[in-house]
Amino acid sequence: MRTVKEISDLTGISVRTLHYYDEIGLLKPTEKSDAGYRLYDDKALETLQQVLFFREFDIPLKEIKTVMDNPALERNQILQMQRKMLVAKKERMERLIASIDDILKGENRMDFAIFSKTEVEEMFQTMLEHMPDNMKELAIKEFGSVEEWKKHYIEVVSSEEMQKGYAKVVEWYGGKEKYLSVVNNPISKDVAESYNKRIEAVLQRLIAKKGCDVNSLEVQEIVEEYGLLMKQLSQIKEEQGFMLAQAQYYRNERIKSMTDEKYGKGTADFLVQAIEAFYK
Repeated sequence: MRTVKEISDLTGISVRTLHYYDEIGLLKPTEKSDAGYRLYDDKALETLQQVLFFREFDIPLKEIKTVMDNPALERNQILQMQRKMLVAKKERMERLIASIDDILKGENRMDFAIFSKTEVEEMFQTMLEHMPDNMKELAIKEFGSVEEWKKHYIEVVSSEEMQKGYAKVVEWYGGKEKYLSVVNNPISKDVAESYNKRIEAVLQRLIAKKGCDVNSLEVQEIVEEYGLLMKQLSQIKEEQGFMLAQAQYYRNERIKSMTDEKYGKGTADFLVQAIEAFYK
């Protein structure tokens, strides 16, 4: 058994902080001596180590306690979770160090990466698992193998241009962790199809107002409904930036041509104006 002072000396965590961890139930002492002093065994020390791993990422104590108290998570699962987080942080630190080295050499090139190589690989794996078989077969045929396809995907997603784009997307989701959670836990095919049908119905109602004042209440109410459905489907935190990006999407010459061909000439311009009138 170790005293709170010995634990403090061993870990660098102040006695006051250890007392606080006890008060909130994050790290209870194994037992107390006859004199009332807190005593900790090796298992308690291992728990403290796991807490410190999470604190490396500035995760709030309340959230750490929720994870640690989760009966569904075993010791090895928690350690695997922490290992993935630390590997991602290590890769990020290595990229930043390389960027600083480049600057010191006179090559003023900063690192704009949002996702680490490990995270990009996980994104590819999730995409592979949820992609329809016919699309998967076409991609494998085009690249020759899954490995070559994966290599191409990582190269494209890791490019500076794509990473800068992801920076904006991550904002829509309210943070990188939320975005990765959505990517790695996609909604079911049935739910997605249901949302797409509802969105198409709203679009049809909006397009029926083509020629009306985009600032009119009748148009704005439909745009608002369109935006809320897109928010729910995409699971984003705030839809304004997402919808303004959607307006830019309709400005793309190829998309504009396809939209006008499907819904009638002038539809793409009307959608751009209606969305921007509401969200700007």
